[in-house]
Amino acid sequence: MASDIEDTVKSIIVDKLGVDESDVTTDASFTNDLGA
Repeated sequence: MASDIEDTVKSIIVDKLGVDESDVTTDASFTNDLGA
């Protein structure tokens, strides 16, 4: 179940921020790493 939630959140982040899925990690910062 936790994996499903993580996948859903990653998909939303990729869609909304236009970043590569490989850039979305548990250690990534929204502002510093993902450009939000």
